[in-house]
Amino acid sequence: MKTTIHLINIKSSEELPKVEDIIRRPRHQQIKLVFEPPVLHLREIYGADLKKKLDNHLIAIHTIEPEINITKLISDEEIIHSQALFIQCAKDYRVLGNQLVHLFCKEKKIKLNEKFPSLIFNNLKDRKNQSGKVGKWKYFIHGFHCHFKNIKTGQEIEVPFMSGMEFGDLDPYFFVLFMKTTPKYQPLPVDLHNDYHDGTRILKVLLNLDLLEKINSNLPGHTGIVVKDREKIEINNLDPEKYFETLMIPSKWSRLLHFFKF
Repeated sequence: MKTTIHLINIKSSEELPKVEDIIRRPRHQQIKLVFEPPVLHLREIYGADLKKKLDNHLIAIHTIEPEINITKLISDEEIIHSQALFIQCAKDYRVLGNQLVHLFCKEKKIKLNEKFPSLIFNNLKDRKNQSGKVGKWKYFIHGFHCHFKNIKTGQEIEVPFMSGMEFGDLDPYFFVLFMKTTPKYQPLPVDLHNDYHDGTRILKVLLNLDLLEKINSNLPGHTGIVVKDREKIEINNLDPEKYFETLMIPSKWSRLLHFFKF
């Protein structure tokens, strides 16, 4: 269902919506509260109180405009009810990511570095190789991911390459994007209106249910989230001083900038 906005102009404290009324609102309806000058001083206090009382709502207190935007997110109950689908999506994400990396390397005639695939992808971040087409997929390399979009179906997936041969690391926004654009999942049994924040709640609840788990990445101190029911893959630590030499870039600083280039 398409997201709509319900506008409420607040001219007095009596017009502030009660928590119970906000909870009853349907999830596709975003509430925009616009505070008139006489009650503008109540905006931050009221917003802070809502954040304490509404766990599964996004309370956005605008830093410039005199408004608060309230978005009802997916609930724990909805996530638990659809957990089987979400876990299957996570498994499919991992399988497709692996297939696309191997397709990419095959068509580009590149030898895959199975310890550190990032060294291959980061070395292709230039105008000639950063975007293009392999098979039925358009691709674009950026950050720690390679974006693939199926030319025929419109399916999209952001394949991570910072955890060795583990290509199932789930980013909240990218995971929801994958679910929304994969034809076989449609229609989804639950509406997802705020991709990042709904995705964050999904991953959090599934982690608490012990259906997902955290993994290390090739970069020390960084972690990812993957489906727990999987074949475990060893993930090695990458030493930038040692392995970035293979990129043949002149200086230490330029190596670092090249690695983080979007």
